Amino acid sequence: MRTRCGRSRAGARRIGAAAAALGVLLGAPGLAHAAGPPSPSYRFPDGVRDVVGGQRDKDGPLLEADTAYRSVIKPGGKLYFRLVLDGKSDAYVSAVALPGPTGAKLAYSDSIKVSLQDAAGEDCDSQRRSIGSAQYPHPFAASAYRAVRAGLSSCQEAGAYYVVIERQTEAASTRSDWGLDLRYTTEPTRSAPGPGTAPSTRPSASPVPPTGAPRQVHGGTGFHDAAELSEGQWKDSIQPGETLFFRVPLSWGQQISVGGGLGGMAAPKDGYVGTALSLQLYNPVWGPVTGTSAPYDGRRKETVLDPLAPVAYENRFSPSDDTSAMRVDGPYYLAVSLSPDVGQTFGATPYDLTLWLTVRGQTKAGPSYAGRAPDFGSGRPSAGDGSMKLLAAIGIGTGTVLVSGLGAWTLVARRRAAAAGPGPVHHGGGASGAR
Repeated sequence: MRTRCGRSRAGARRIGAAAAALGVLLGAPGLAHAAGPPSPSYRFPDGVRDVVGGQRDKDGPLLEADTAYRSVIKPGGKLYFRLVLDGKSDAYVSAVALPGPTGAKLAYSDSIKVSLQDAAGEDCDSQRRSIGSAQYPHPFAASAYRAVRAGLSSCQEAGAYYVVIERQTEAASTRSDWGLDLRYTTEPTRSAPGPGTAPSTRPSASPVPPTGAPRQVHGGTGFHDAAELSEGQWKDSIQPGETLFFRVPLSWGQQISVGGGLGGMAAPKDGYVGTALSLQLYNPVWGPVTGTSAPYDGRRKETVLDPLAPVAYENRFSPSDDTSAMRVDGPYYLAVSLSPDVGQTFGATPYDLTLWLTVRGQTKAGPSYAGRAPDFGSGRPSAGDGSMKLLAAIGIGTGTVLVSGLGAWTLVARRRAAAAGPGPVHHGGGASGAR
């Protein structure tokens, strides 16, 4: 819901084991954990800043643009952060909620709300996102923005602004802390007037899925280490309770179509999981675009995102949330989650995951900005960079860094060890609300 005022997991698991072993060697018992299913994890980049939200607007810590921040929010919590914005740039703020711990009980309406307010406390924009039908711990994001635009009367001045993060928790839900991944970025306005309405037509037919043998990919744990995809078919494996992230670079004028599916079991068991596989698409500023889900009964199941508009600056003027979200070029992110109920019903082993995507449309020139054109993909490592440096994973919802003060962590374990070989796999053949 949105309101406007004035308008190799395998590698990750190996790293987790290595971190636990390292904790023992360093005499840090808090790093060790009991054996069991892998805990959901989310990786922050090297240099992430820990920040504590204020209880009042004036107490909120100041955030810098294009900087990674990590925080924690309690059940029913409300946090304030401060921004200093000029009067010439749009601004986007996002918060990734990291619910937990593994096995936590969540309700459909458990949610976070992100608001961007001016110095008088007026909302420039706000969005609430709930855990939705995928009622288990998995990352999900909400966002808000400030637009500098002729005809708007509020949120146009330079000065102090406030980011407000609120968490709603149902009485029956697990009352544990949630981690937060916070960021904001800016976009200059256009140097000259341009179209003020969204394109009236667009290709709407779903394309035929690409053919050819699927290529292997290893999904990341979050936005920061998302694996890069291009047009074609891709294969991976996913554990029950796990969320994998992928990024797809899109230029102005390009239109993306995405689908995904779970492989069937060699000998299907009786059972049914309603919201088994969830696909959520986010734009380069981590704003939700759209999502879909598929059930699972042990046989191959597939789902496809609804057709989306080509990337265009003018999409921001659309009243349709999914069209408005296709407003900037850069990496679009796909988060793929598998319900832990699949493991309880059909077996807690990795499942075959297939993804396919088509990118249509001729690349077009971008808008003429009044300042330097933003690079919303800057600082985002490529999945092929085996030496990218990341902090060790945090358990979702603990709000505690499992490994700190160890310096840069070289993520060589994300590449599957040839000697280890693949784990057992079943072979064979809804979504949170998005604005």
